[in-house]
Amino acid sequence: MADKESQGSARQTAKELFAGSVGGIVQVLTGQPFDIVKVRLQTQPKENPVYKGMLDCVTKISKEEGFLAFYKGTLVPLIGIGACVSVQFGALAAAKRFLTNKENTPLSPVQLYLAGSTSGVANSVLSGPIEHVRTRLQVQTSTTGANSYKGPWDFVRKVYGTYGIAGIYKGQAITVLREFQGYGAYFLTYEWLVQETVRRLGKKSRKEVPVSLQCGYGAFAGYALWLTVYPIDSIKSKLQTDAFDLSKKAYKSALDCARITFKADGLAGFYRGFGACMLRAGPVNAATFVAYETTMNMIGR
Repeated sequence: MADKESQGSARQTAKELFAGSVGGIVQVLTGQPFDIVKVRLQTQPKENPVYKGMLDCVTKISKEEGFLAFYKGTLVPLIGIGACVSVQFGALAAAKRFLTNKENTPLSPVQLYLAGSTSGVANSVLSGPIEHVRTRLQVQTSTTGANSYKGPWDFVRKVYGTYGIAGIYKGQAITVLREFQGYGAYFLTYEWLVQETVRRLGKKSRKEVPVSLQCGYGAFAGYALWLTVYPIDSIKSKLQTDAFDLSKKAYKSALDCARITFKADGLAGFYRGFGACMLRAGPVNAATFVAYETTMNMIGR
């Protein structure tokens, strides 16, 4: 009996991981152009900024670097974010099962937040280095400079060879903080809305929730995530694109980065690229959740 339960649990986990991978691939393909604009605006200097705003950034990238520049650094996230989102949904489902009581009572908002935060922390093990690679490649405008990288593997080879695993995981502490809060808010929003819809409309299960509502709930979840963590994400981007050598670093720590940013630009310094991020948040996360739910319905929950 125990073996059958174990096999059933393993099959369920495999399904959740697979569906999460599909959602992750959809997320990257729909969101990468928005993300590169966000990162470029977040990390440009205050003195003599390269871009005047979001539209200027889009125009210049397209004109000077070509359309494919919007997909710089896509290979790593296409593989990696698929794995990340897979881990997110797998860890979320495992946490929800752990928190569910014998009576199968719907989880409370606090429990949903904790389940989401757990998935975020699990995800950070992969998302930290993957986003570091992507961010470095997104901000460079040439691959021929002394400190440039030809691609993700060239980056990993050079950075790991010089700075070891710590170099690959640069900015990891602030990444864990962002993932804990962000995915707590993200999955709390989506799961609570789905849970309430099932209860309010008298549905038998989440399979019966219309795709239109899944889209809307996914978009709301994306907004909830970024509204609560954008300043943290801005600090993360600055830290991950800062120099590796101690003598050349602009920031000593995340707190030092926050202090310097606030002193130089006020609160606005934490919200560069916010417009591009919020434009991305709705459609990208709507697509992610619809891809996940559709895949789970197709392969059997």
